[in-house]
Amino acid sequence: MAKKKVTPVRKKFHVRSGDTVMVISGNHKGKTGRITKMLPEKERAIVEGVNIVKRHIKPSQENPQGGIIEKEAPIHLSNLMVLDPQTGKPTRIGRRRNSETGKLERYAKKSGEVIPTQDV
Repeated sequence: MAKKKVTPVRKKFHVRSGDTVMVISGNHKGKTGRITKMLPEKERAIVEGVNIVKRHIKPSQENPQGGIIEKEAPIHLSNLMVLDPQTGKPTRIGRRRNSETGKLERYAKKSGEVIPTQDV
């Protein structure tokens, strides 16, 4: 019996790379930062300055001394909320069709202002 070919479903997330977000739950609640990298297969994102962890690394050619480095660890998307560009407070995201261009745009539910798309 032949196996069925499964096509991966591409999910739409409420946050994108380059968005300024706030952590709404967990150990880093209340911190803000920009999303530098998205990990869609794990539903996580790396936010600069948030969820800093220490990693021990062995000496290598790039780092001959080795030692302990600090880096950002991924955080789950459900713990992030986009900041409203007008007020700077966390808001939910909506999508609507632009009347002039006909393209979908994301907007802040609190103020109604369009959230600019900026990739990192």
